[in-house]
Amino acid sequence: MKHDFITTGGATEDITFYTKEGILLDNQKDLIRQKLLAFEYGAKIKVDQSFSGFGGGAANAAVCFARLGFKASCLAAIGDDLRGQRILDNFKKQGVDISLMQKVKGAETGFSFLLVGSGNEHICFSNRAANNQLKITNHELRILRDAKWIYLTSLSGEWQASLDKIFSVRGSKIAWNPGHRQILGGIKILKKYFKRADCLIVNKDEALEIVISDNKYKSQGAYFLNDTKKLLAALASYGSEIIVITNGRHGADAMARGQIYHQSIVKEQRRVDTTGVGDAFGSSFIAGLELYNQEIKRALLLAAKNSAAEISEQGAQNGLLRKKDI
Repeated sequence: MKHDFITTGGATEDITFYTKEGILLDNQKDLIRQKLLAFEYGAKIKVDQSFSGFGGGAANAAVCFARLGFKASCLAAIGDDLRGQRILDNFKKQGVDISLMQKVKGAETGFSFLLVGSGNEHICFSNRAANNQLKITNHELRILRDAKWIYLTSLSGEWQASLDKIFSVRGSKIAWNPGHRQILGGIKILKKYFKRADCLIVNKDEALEIVISDNKYKSQGAYFLNDTKKLLAALASYGSEIIVITNGRHGADAMARGQIYHQSIVKEQRRVDTTGVGDAFGSSFIAGLELYNQEIKRALLLAAKNSAAEISEQGAQNGLLRKKDI
């Protein structure tokens, strides 16, 4: 089966817990840590409610694509434990092909603890576990070459070796939503991959971190670095055809072939859980390019609608739209 989308990166089980006892602190002097959530050191913190679901960038994107009617497969690693089996069972239920999933004997499946504060924004504590052992062999490369799109998310373990192999693929388009470890690598490491990526998707904080790592922009002040249009232009200079920067309640901006597009948020019916909203936006945008003949505006609108739907339900996947809904 030729896939429309193969997603690559992490698959986890997520445990979300809510508390109103944190204090949100402004930290404007640090451009990449502008808000902090603080708790009394040594205190016992009350949890108001908790929830268990599924997550991981590759898993969330695969479910998004499948729900929108595409042939989607997830390439990720899990352990041979009950958590891993629950992830596979969820994929089957969602219509995601599991033939590329790697089960690592004796390993623990990855999981995340997500702390949600009073504003329903979250902090994620992630244990990558088996995700660190993802292998990209010639077998996977042969299948990746036949996919229309490779949707690449956060990688761990020997991630540079994996990136070298994935970006060696010709024939498939690549959309990339790099993870924290990749962004910490800075522009010296990432630049060669940006040239091959057809679409780069980051949030504004991630865009800042990437641009600041370039000596060309390091001395620029806050006025430049907080300007989304300038960040788009800086990222576009590295070679990706389409750049998307998401910015929470300020919506999202994209640049393609020198033209800039803005998409305001679509107001959610209710704001339940922002976990996975970035995955929903990014994967919906790429799905929209396929559904709407590469129309950036329509793809951005679909991404905003699906993000609003995802926020309206608990967990990273439950609210995602199906094709009949759009």
